[in-house]
Amino acid sequence: MNSLFGKILLWFWAALVINTIGSAFISGLSAPHPYLLSRLVAFQLAEARVAYEAGGQPGLERFMLRFHRIFAGEGILTDASGHDLLTGNDESALLHQAGERYPAVIIRGATVARESADGRFWFIFVIPHVRLANWFLRPQHWWMMAVGVFLCYLLAFYLTYPVRTLQRAVERFGRGDLSARSATRRRDELGDLGRTFDRMADRIQTLVDAEHRLLLDISHELRSPLARLRVAVELARSGENREAHLDRIDKEAERLNSLVGGLLQVTRAEGDPGSLRREPVRLDRLLEKLAADSSLEAAAHGSEVRLVSPPPVTIQGDAELLQRAVENVIRNAIRHAPEATAVEVSLETATDRAVVRVRDYGPGVPEEALPRIFDAFYRVESDRDRASGGAGLGLSIARRAVELHQGTIRARNAAPGLLVEIDLPQR
Repeated sequence: MNSLFGKILLWFWAALVINTIGSAFISGLSAPHPYLLSRLVAFQLAEARVAYEAGGQPGLERFMLRFHRIFAGEGILTDASGHDLLTGNDESALLHQAGERYPAVIIRGATVARESADGRFWFIFVIPHVRLANWFLRPQHWWMMAVGVFLCYLLAFYLTYPVRTLQRAVERFGRGDLSARSATRRRDELGDLGRTFDRMADRIQTLVDAEHRLLLDISHELRSPLARLRVAVELARSGENREAHLDRIDKEAERLNSLVGGLLQVTRAEGDPGSLRREPVRLDRLLEKLAADSSLEAAAHGSEVRLVSPPPVTIQGDAELLQRAVENVIRNAIRHAPEATAVEVSLETATDRAVVRVRDYGPGVPEEALPRIFDAFYRVESDRDRASGGAGLGLSIARRAVELHQGTIRARNAAPGLLVEIDLPQR
């Protein structure tokens, strides 16, 4: 039998049956102490002797009938030589079984004998034979065995159910369903095994998803700059305005380098959360640096970046990832800010949280598009984003970087403009 369930069930059932039958058998074979039997038979000997001496064989016969009716066994009164005083049969063979410890008592199987004090009489009590099942196995025993088998079934089911659940999860996982989990709530060793598998499956799914996302991001996003590079190279070869075309090639190469670097960094952190650096980061100083660095880009769009004096705030995290997240949000706001307007950046603290807010005064985003603007490659207006250099990855990278720090990022229309809030834990 290869089933663990069947083995456990059979094992416990066999143990229960053996225990029950053995206990009943021992109880059935157990007899009172020979001394007690000796006193009982001595009393019957005295009664039988009185009946015989007072009434002869008729009196003895009446006593034996009454004895059989009460004790459901056969009584025999013999003389000193072992002859039955009622039937005359020779029962001397029973009298040769006297033991050394109890010389006045003979116990042979289901037979007990006692000699009178003067040695003239013997009284033999022959216990009647009964069927084995009726002797030591009662109906109550069958009921107890049925209850025990049922409890053993429940125990076997309880022990093997998580194993079968884990087996199904492993089979699904092996067929490619990376979402398969045991989802056990048990607190014993089998529960620990299921939770260990779940952690392993989470880790594998994270790695596979990160690799898939990286390949998708790179393959999708590299097409446009590579195509522009090819065009720029062909134009540079023509010899017309070569410096401008070389500048264009350098710009596209730098953009590719920055894009691949950002994707690799975020994907690496997602695939291995343990590699995420945890160090004190002065968030206010980070915002001051980003505001200064973004001023030139904002000026080229006819706008400006305005940083509201932030309070000193220190959080634990990866400074480079946090900088990339906030920078992507600020650059997205600059691309959509109308001329002669400001992109406002502020920092506030509340209990254990630090909240970074970036607001522009542009047209905002349609309400139905708000939940999707943090998805990779999603563009509210594709032509406008391509013209402004948007790739549809900036806000997606920001969201992933923030979530790696156990934070949240959300957006809402501020009428006018779009307000993006980055909520980060300070510890």
